[in-house]
Amino acid sequence: MKKLKAKFKLWLSTRDIEGVFGDGKWRLLKAIESTGSLTQASESLRISYRKAWGDLKKAQEALNESLVEKHRGGTRGGQSALTKQGKKWLKAYTGFHSDIEKAVEKAYEKHIRKIAE
Repeated sequence: MKKLKAKFKLWLSTRDIEGVFGDGKWRLLKAIESTGSLTQASESLRISYRKAWGDLKKAQEALNESLVEKHRGGTRGGQSALTKQGKKWLKAYTGFHSDIEKAVEKAYEKHIRKIAE
């Protein structure tokens, strides 16, 4: 048997809105922070610009907070940057994800590892 590894998908939802914030939007914010561009971030994640913008818009509307500032045009093209709230969400979700990942690994070790070897 090949070695197994526990994987998970994580997202936050409201009663009315599924997928307000999760791994995809988290990766998108990280990519925007590192590239300074929504276009480059979407390309690095291999998703369309339209999907990236739609995902951001959905999160911002559901959270009632601006996560990204976009600046159009200029000689070098547009730029995108995380707002103060965007940086807070990125940091908080990074810690949340890390804690959940550790809990999943612990549960895997406790329940699955011994029978999967």
